[in-house]
Amino acid sequence: MPGASGRVLVVDDNKVIRQLIRVNLELEGFEVVTAADGAEALDIVEQVRPDAVTLDVVMPRLDGLRTAARLRNDPGTRELPLVIVSACTQYEVESGLEVGVDAFLAKPFEPSELVALVRRLVEQGRGSGTTSGATSGAASGAASVSGSGVGSGVGTASGAASISGSGVGSGAGASVDASAAVDSAVVQDKPKERAGRGRR
Repeated sequence: MPGASGRVLVVDDNKVIRQLIRVNLELEGFEVVTAADGAEALDIVEQVRPDAVTLDVVMPRLDGLRTAARLRNDPGTRELPLVIVSACTQYEVESGLEVGVDAFLAKPFEPSELVALVRRLVEQGRGSGTTSGATSGAASGAASVSGSGVGSGVGTASGAASISGSGVGSGAGASVDASAAVDSAVVQDKPKERAGRGRR
């Protein structure tokens, strides 16, 4: 049945990418609602009540990082799984971690990686509201930053190490070896940070 896998709010100012993400998620049973920027997403998130949100970073009116920060500061959306789907520069990853983003997927991406990542985050959100699954799903899917060069790091979800140049979008089209790139301290510290988010 439609929406059996969960409801996802897809936020991207590029109509083609919004549609690509929407179609791939709908084919896997997700119900998808789209927004063209962060301001629109904040306007509709309470009515939509998504199980997860995908956010582009560079958008008009309100970018993805500021949108993520506002979602984290709102008690009604504080625990909502957030995925940045963007170029995933080192700045975007570091800033995303600071505001509490759960996972990162670099454009261009493989649709199957997107679906797997969203499914994992939605299932975790439905599972338990605790951080007991510290080494799986959203916690282990927290950013990894490539150490291959200064200023050239690429953030990915742990399950999205291979990024095909034949995908869509623009940005860092390189392949990233997540096993070599994961900053274990960041991944291990993420659950504690999330658990304490409401007390800031």
